[in-house]
Amino acid sequence: MTTDGKQNRAWGRFKRDRMALLGAVTLFVLLIAVLVGPFVYGVSYSEIDFSQSLSSLSLQHPLGTNDLGQDQLARLLWGGRISMAVGVTAMLVSISIGTLVGMVAGFCGGLVDNLLMRLTDLFLSLPQLPLLLLIIYLFRDPMRQVAGPELGIFMLIIFVVGGLTWMSTARLVRAGFLATKEQNFVQAAKSLGARPSRIVWRHILPNVIGPVIVAATLGVGNAIITESTLSFLGIGFPPDVPTWGRMLFDGQNYIADAPHLVIFPGLAIFLTVLSVNYVGDGLRDALDVRSR
Repeated sequence: MTTDGKQNRAWGRFKRDRMALLGAVTLFVLLIAVLVGPFVYGVSYSEIDFSQSLSSLSLQHPLGTNDLGQDQLARLLWGGRISMAVGVTAMLVSISIGTLVGMVAGFCGGLVDNLLMRLTDLFLSLPQLPLLLLIIYLFRDPMRQVAGPELGIFMLIIFVVGGLTWMSTARLVRAGFLATKEQNFVQAAKSLGARPSRIVWRHILPNVIGPVIVAATLGVGNAIITESTLSFLGIGFPPDVPTWGRMLFDGQNYIADAPHLVIFPGLAIFLTVLSVNYVGDGLRDALDVRSR
């Protein structure tokens, strides 16, 4: 079967999964909203107006205002850009490290495989959230001095989150390499004198990329939740950067008087992560040959 035929069959299976399709549509709408919304809804997210402090939902402020009188809808749209950027970038870091480690371990085998898998086990045994909090606390000030208060924290978060979540991808890729490199077409390529790099990139990796794609989609949701947790604990982005987690942190003291301050950013995180998980489940079923 040609590559186009396989892609069409995978797309057909994905379309039959209603929850995955609904998740994809919801995620697409959220992406369009955070990318285009700030330009369409031209209200400033940082303008302070104490006369409008803790205003409820209205035509002037569709999602109300916070304790500083800042428009919540504008902050939600701008904050979505940062939260999703953190999720996607941290996922790319995690997938890159995990794929590289899994490729080397699965293809080389022997002592190299044993050492890399023991390293993976070591990272799996680390308590991720306490370690993440410790690293952010120790290095956030130096990173702010080097790259600025916003870019420094952004780089620190994505590299720390990505560097602590690559292990499952490494195991998936290693297992795929161990199974695929024994197949007849790989052995035939070796007998014809194909270089190891060509065997890896042309023959083995394309056959194990399915689980990597699924892990990538799920990694976005995990990274968004991690960034939201850090911001909610007050050690993420600066207070003037309206990430969804920071909005929850700022609104926690006003839950009784202004519940909209936590409802809408919490709903945004919930819908984004749920949509990503549904898309990941749909891709897993669509790309799994055993589901055919």
